[in-house]
Amino acid sequence: MSENTKAMYAGEPARALWMSTLAFTICFAVWTIFAIIGIRIKQDLGLTEAEFGLLVGTPILSGSIIRILLGVWTTRYGGRLVYMLTMLAAAAATFLLSYATTFTQMLLAGLGIGLAGGSFAVGVAYVSPFFPAQKQGTALGIFGAGNVGAAVTKFVAPFVLLAWGWQSVAQIWAAALVVMAIAFWFTTTDDPSFRARRRNRAPRRSLMQEFVPLKNTQVWRFSLYYFFAFGGFVALSLWLPRYLVGAYGFDIAHAGMIAAAYSIPGSIFRAFGGVLSDRKGARSVMYWVLGVSALATLVLSLPASNAIGTFGIKPVVFIVVIFVLGFFMSLGKAAVYKHIPVYYPDSVGAVGGIVGMVGGLGGFILPIAFGVLKDLTGMWSSCFLLLFAIVAVSMIWMHLSIRELNRNASSVSAVAA
Repeated sequence: MSENTKAMYAGEPARALWMSTLAFTICFAVWTIFAIIGIRIKQDLGLTEAEFGLLVGTPILSGSIIRILLGVWTTRYGGRLVYMLTMLAAAAATFLLSYATTFTQMLLAGLGIGLAGGSFAVGVAYVSPFFPAQKQGTALGIFGAGNVGAAVTKFVAPFVLLAWGWQSVAQIWAAALVVMAIAFWFTTTDDPSFRARRRNRAPRRSLMQEFVPLKNTQVWRFSLYYFFAFGGFVALSLWLPRYLVGAYGFDIAHAGMIAAAYSIPGSIFRAFGGVLSDRKGARSVMYWVLGVSALATLVLSLPASNAIGTFGIKPVVFIVVIFVLGFFMSLGKAAVYKHIPVYYPDSVGAVGGIVGMVGGLGGFILPIAFGVLKDLTGMWSSCFLLLFAIVAVSMIWMHLSIRELNRNASSVSAVAA
């Protein structure tokens, strides 16, 4: 590591990056809390598969929709303040969940819990200004590795649930958010861009000006990539414990731990995806991501099978392929966000918010779709056939767009080349 690189990751930038990453890890653990406690709630309330999908997807919906507003608010009021308030609000909703007794009450609490997932847009807009363009892919990749919070929930929550009940999981996760919010406030500073605007008393742009870049088709293409890479990751993080229990007969503790074998590489390797995007180009990374993901989802769409000598995917093969899929999804998540501060440096909050919103909506829509497909077809593996279709559409759109860009090479950024 060069002296300049060491200096870049020291002082304020280092504190901003690592505290934001730690905060996002805890936020993501809270955001996916229903992946574990939702299984017990399903049993207690006698929910259908579609209702279970709605339960686990509700925080994903609210957390996705709020991202665009949180991104804009971060630009206007500073990420340090917005991040802290977002965590405190999510903590309150998570604590109240422990007192919910009906499906409706749980859905309402889930809407508030979604704020924890919305924190991603805050972190992106907050962290980016601390780093130069050629290192933002790496920095945002490290920050995005906070997705590993999903694995934290899968590893720890089952044991808390079995020992003290699902209500204790909600209360402990809420307390962790409060502690994190306080620690974040007292260990970080405002980002350089916000300080410069405040020092120069620069006039704030109108909301219409903030959203002007959203007219570009390119933004929505990035959003589709993120719908799969992030939305698919979140959906599988939520659905896999239920999938493993239903398709392979695992108990909830083992299902949670095996699902973490998908969540961990799908999270921590996001930092590696950022490094690759800085060095090799986000476009090349996306080609690999979509190509390998298409193959993996096609294999996983075969029926699940436990019996020796019968046709289908055996548990060991399933776990290996899920690991591969999670790894390449993590690279894709980083590659998508590498583009944003390069193409839209003055609109990271709005563009990052809309891309994050669409990706998060994938995390809401897909679990419900998985449940509906299971109810309609009776096949657990039907969820992977749907993911394959999304990857195929993304790959075709990407290839056609790149062909068009190659015909207009002067308009292509060297960073994404």
